[in-house]
This record gives sequence, structure tokens and C-alpha cells, in this order.
Amino acid sequence: MKHHLVTLGLAPFLLAQGLYVRRKTPRLPEPAGPRQGIQGQGPTLKLLILGDSSAAGVGASSQQQALSGQLVEILSASYTVAWTLTAKTGYTIKDLINILLTMPQMPLDIAIVVVGVNDVIKGTHQKQWEQQLDLLIQLLTEKLASPTLFFSGLPPMHLFSALPFPLKWYLGKRARYLDGTLSTHLSKYKHCQYLPMNLPFEPSYLALDGFHPSPDTYKCWAEALATEIVKKVHDV
Repeated sequence: MKHHLVTLGLAPFLLAQGLYVRRKTPRLPEPAGPRQGIQGQGPTLKLLILGDSSAAGVGASSQQQALSGQLVEILSASYTVAWTLTAKTGYTIKDLINILLTMPQMPLDIAIVVVGVNDVIKGTHQKQWEQQLDLLIQLLTEKLASPTLFFSGLPPMHLFSALPFPLKWYLGKRARYLDGTLSTHLSKYKHCQYLPMNLPFEPSYLALDGFHPSPDTYKCWAEALATEIVKKVHDV
């Protein structure tokens, strides 16, 4: 109750800070480069990366330096990776659902979902978040023929240098809340795995906008994902 009262009292200030940050923060583009392809040698691994601006690689200068490029590079040492990236700046979980509703059937082995930051910013409530998670998982399972689903946890938004206090406190608290809900909710599904965002968020690990990952962060993230994917493939 105390937290909600404090937040209510700060609402006008938080809104003003949000508008200021939006005007002040440089808008980095999504990097150029392929968003699908086949690479590597060995058993075929069909992979989809679905999500928001971080999935799209904002903060990197090319897709090779972004999450998709670095992940495919690692996996292609052991697998023939047939991969697709479907991601866009600003996407919320509702946007991903809308994409999947129109997506044709495409059997895959692995799908990686990166979503939540824009839901924090836009104020998605817990109940709505849980309902949309269920629908997203249902659509991914049906459209992609029951792949293993990896959900990346939300980043520590309270460490984003682009955000001033108390906005970073508020968004950080909401991010931790939705992240905890994500982790708990996914435990109901045997084919879903939660991967916490245990990455360093020192200045060098943030892009120039102080908001998105840098190539170094994408590398750490890709390595963590690749480790879990290989484990899961070997267990099947």
C-alpha cells in the first residue's frame, strides 16, 4: 500500500521525467543485416528469435554484433542453424501475439522470446501480463509445432544510465515485478524455460543511449542462451 501511495504521489513527476527522457535520449536504429538464413554444419536446428528492440539488436552496429548474429555464430559450430529474427523496436507482448495470430505454421526446434521492457514502460498490469503470457505460449506451441521456448528475463532497468531518479526506481521496481511473475508463470509449462538476465550492466555494457545492450552484452547474452540451448537439445 505504501509503495502505491508513494507512486501515486510521484505520478506527475514521473510523467514529466518520462517525457524528458524520451526527448533527450538518442534514438538508435535497428542494425542492418540479415534477419534469416542457414549457417553452420551438423544436425539441423530450426530457431526463431522473437521480440522487441533488444531482440532486434538496437545498440549494435550490425546484426552480426547483435543477439541473433552472435547466437547463430556460436551454435553454427555444432549445428546447421536455420534461423529467423522477427523483432521490432517498441514491441510489447500484445504485439507479439498479433504477429503470431497471422503467422503461418512453421515447425521449429527452439523459439527465443525477448519481451517485457515496453510492457513495463506502458504499464501492463500483472493479470493482463499473465493472461497474455498464456496466449503467447499457446500460439507459439500451436504455430511452431511445440518447440522448446526460452524466455529471457527482464533487464535491471534501475541500472539504465539513461533513466534519472526516481524514474529508474519506479521502472526498476516494475521490471522486477513483471520478471518475477514471468519466472513463476513459466514454471507451469514443461516446454518453457526462463533465462534470468544475469548480465553485467556497467557503463561499457550499455549502448550509447544508456538504455540498450552494447555488443559486449549481446555476446554474454548469446553465450548464456547457447549454453542452455545445447543442454536442452542434448536432453531431447
